[in-house]
Amino acid sequence: MSVHHHISSAKFLWGVATSLFILTFITVFVTWIHIPEPWNVVVAIGIAVIKALIVVAFFMNLWWDSKFNVLLFVMSIAFFLLLIGITLLDTLYRVDPVPSF
Repeated sequence: MSVHHHISSAKFLWGVATSLFILTFITVFVTWIHIPEPWNVVVAIGIAVIKALIVVAFFMNLWWDSKFNVLLFVMSIAFFLLLIGITLLDTLYRVDPVPSF
């Protein structure tokens, strides 16, 4: 079985790095403008997720890797979100204990 590895050019990697720097500057710019309370966190997390997906796809070569590895990555994110969701369900709807003193 022949194994082929994708080799990215330096120009491509510099382009990806430049896009990450631009997204970082957009993140800083967003902190200077007024966004209402719940949406400022949503915008910040949205930009962070885009940057993380760019890193995973291109710097970690998941874009050119086998679909099984992409499936493993997606399932690990889904499992992580499931665990966070179960934890939030437990802590958000818990009745506060009455102190005993």
